Formats: sequence, structure tokens, C-alpha cells
Amino acid sequence: REAAADANLFRREIGEVAPLAVPPRASLPRNPPPPLPVQTRLDEEAVLHEAISDEFDPEVLLDTDETLSYCRPGVSQEVVRKLRRGDWIVQAQIDLHGMRREEAREALAEFIRESVKRGMRCLRVIHGKGLGSVGKEPVLKGKVRAWLVQKSEVIAFCQARPHDGGAGAVVVLLQPAATPAHTRTLAEPR
Repeated sequence: REAAADANLFRREIGEVAPLAVPPRASLPRNPPPPLPVQTRLDEEAVLHEAISDEFDPEVLLDTDETLSYCRPGVSQEVVRKLRRGDWIVQAQIDLHGMRREEAREALAEFIRESVKRGMRCLRVIHGKGLGSVGKEPVLKGKVRAWLVQKSEVIAFCQARPHDGGAGAVVVLLQPAATPAHTRTLAEPR
């Protein structure tokens, strides 16, 4: 009763009230910033780091003839012959000269990943001949081949032709982009 009496006293003392005239409020849409796929980026970096190892010995998988070459099981040797002849046009290249082993491994993995995303098929990887290395021995040459053999996107590679880098580079053929089977075969050059 006391609270009701206080409320009545308050209303009598204040008198008539009218709501304030407030202009209508504009409702602004909230545009959150685009999400950053932090976990996806971290996962990709972890996969890249773990994907290719220095401990892998590719010699068991390489064909040794006048030049070293590699062809994934199930892919015709004709693919390597066409690659050697230059039937595929090199669409991108990376030069690993002067890079340390770890830096070169990450750069190569990133280069292959980006090339796959962009739908490229034929790449050149310049690893050098090792003339600037201690003992004039190529460090990256063997490592690049070992790393390439471990990448599932790589279906074949061979030493570049003399005017394309010779013993200091390899030409790499990647899996074709996902296209209907009737439009392109695995060994079809571009």
C-alpha cells in the first residue's frame, strides 16, 4: 500500500507527461569483417611442412637413362618422352638458386600448390647445378627430385632440355584439372 501511495503522489506532483518527439532511427546493417580462415591457413602450413621430407630417397623411383626422369605408376612412359621433347608449354617457373634447403622446400611446395589452384599443368623448377655450392656439389638438385616424387600432384618430371636449363632444372607435369574424361586424357599435351 505504501508503494502504491508513493506512486500516486509521484504522478500528482509530475502532472501530465507527453513522450518526447524523437526523429525515427535509421537501422544500419551490420557488416562484419570477412572471416579470416586462420585454422585453414595453419592446417595448410602444417601439411606443407610435413608433406615433403628430406629423408625420402627417390632413387628407387627414378628412371636412369641419359637424364633422370620420373613417371608416376600408371602413367605412360610416352608422357615422359613428350615432356622431354617439349610438347608441353612451360606455364610457370620457380628459381630456387641461393635458397637454403628448408626455404627451397617450402617455396617449392607453395609453388606447386598455387600452380594446381591456377590450373597449370607444366612447370619448370630451376634448382641449379651446384657450381656455387661447397665442393661444387648440387645440394638442391637431389632434394628437389625427392620432394617432387612425394607430391601427389606431380605425375612426371624430367631434366630440362639444354636451352631450358639442362642439368640445372627439371620440367614437371602436374595432374590435369578435374575435367570430364571425354574432353582430355591424362597424357594429352596442351
